Parts: sequence; structure tokens; C-alpha cells
Amino acid sequence: MQKAVLGRTGLEVTKLGFGAMEIRGPRIWGGRSVTEGEADRILNAVLDAGINFIDTAYDYGLSEEYIGRFISKRRDEYILATKCGCTVVNCGDHDETPHVWTRDNLLHNIETSLSRMKTDYIDLLQLHNPTVEQTEDGNLVEVLREIQASGKVRWIGISSTLPHITSYIRSGVFDSFQIPYSALERDHENIISEAANAGAGTIIRGGVGRGEPGAGLGNEDRWTIWEQAQLDELLEEGESRTGFMLRYTLSHPNLSTTIVGTKNPEHLAENIRIAEKGALPVAIYEEAKRRLQSVGQGPRI
Repeated sequence: MQKAVLGRTGLEVTKLGFGAMEIRGPRIWGGRSVTEGEADRILNAVLDAGINFIDTAYDYGLSEEYIGRFISKRRDEYILATKCGCTVVNCGDHDETPHVWTRDNLLHNIETSLSRMKTDYIDLLQLHNPTVEQTEDGNLVEVLREIQASGKVRWIGISSTLPHITSYIRSGVFDSFQIPYSALERDHENIISEAANAGAGTIIRGGVGRGEPGAGLGNEDRWTIWEQAQLDELLEEGESRTGFMLRYTLSHPNLSTTIVGTKNPEHLAENIRIAEKGALPVAIYEEAKRRLQSVGQGPRI
């Protein structure tokens, strides 16, 4: 399993990480049902395969509880990242997840996450997509540093997007950035490099274009872009579209890790097989970027 250093944290993470949102259950954002047995199997399969980076969040339904229940005994085998600023509100047949950007809520988040995941520290605590104004108004960086000083968190990061992420990078405050990116969502391609050049780690989400059937997210038909760019012509014999997408993401020179979620051990094994092939050949990677650019799919800045 290929590894990279997560920026200034010095943490050595597998380039293929695990996004634990896929074991959130059906109450959050239309997720799929997940049994305890399925959660147990997939989490332990992730560690058995050598993947050492797991990303979750306070508002990812059952995800944190499952991590605590099924792999807390293997805590020394993985780097654990979660997100804060979240709440979960029972709305009858589903839960809503409004964010509350206050010191009290962030402190509640960290204590709850530690308890759920049966650990006394989180490697990386990330703000969950606040605006710059929300971060400033809530003095959120100061709160993160307070939590960090307590020893409950080793490093601090943020999940963010344009236009806010550029200000966060330039502030030099955050040790890592979680950024959406894939061949079909190239807006942040240059931002990934900007973050890395500033010394931060880069965690890529959506790296296979939300391509797994039934994931319940990403209603936009991104595959139209694929077909317009005629990317099927670049596939190796027997290669799937999502396999190519994962290798495209892994080809970014400034990627630290990409978090890919599934509850299916067979899908996990396939993701690992693809990731072990590594980056696309340079000529194929550059041709894919050229074709995507020709149909209007390129970096936003």
C-alpha cells in the first residue's frame, strides 16, 4: 500500500484511505442500511488490508459508534480523523444535520466523538465546511487550539471548498485540508497544490466521482462529462470507469490520501487492487486532462 506524508503533521498515511460515511446508516442523507455485522467486517477488512487512514464525522450517523465498537481495540493501527461543528436533529423518519459554530458545540462534538470511538485522542480534528465568516465569528481556530492543547487532538484541519479555502490556506493555521476532487470535478485541482505548497496535508474526497451505485449522493449526472470527453478510449483493457477515476485522482502529484467509502468487502478489495497499480501513465493522465479541458471541465482557478 503506497503511503505519503500528510503535510506538516508528519503522519505517514496510505494514499488510499477509508471514508466511513458509507457506514452512516439510512437516517442521514438517504444512506444505505448497514448491519452491525457489515460494519464489523468492512472496518476490520480495511485494517487487515493495511489501510491506515480513516475519516468520519460527528454527523455521520452510526459511523463513529461502529468505529468504537469494532476497531477501537486496534487503535494503534490507524490514523483517525473526524469533523466538528455538526449537530444531529431527529426529524421523524430521518435526521437533519445543521451546523452550529460555537465553542460549546465544538467541545460537545469532541467529547462525544471520543466517547463513541472509545479513544482518548483524535489524530486530526477538522472543521466541517464553515464559511470564513463563521470561523471568525465563532473564534473557531482558538477553540480548536484549546482542544489541541488539552491533548485530545493532535492536529487541526478543515474540510472546505472555494471560495473560502483560499483564505484558509493563506492563513497558515490548518495542518490539513479536505477537498473535493475527481476527474469529473476538477474545480480544486490547483487548490490541492496550493495547500500542499503551504505545508498542509491534502485529503481528497469524492475521488471516484461518487461512482458507486446506490451511494445516495451526487444526483448530478457527472458521467455526461465523461462521455463528452470520450474517456472510454483511454481505458486499459478490462478497466472500469471508476477504476480509471481512482487512478486519475491518485495521479495528482500533491495528494496525500483519498478517502473512498464502501460497506462492501468486494468493492474494498477492488479499490485496493486499483490503488496498488498507482498513478496513470503520464501520457494517459495528460491526455485525460486535455480532453476534459476541451469540454469545459478544468480547474476553477
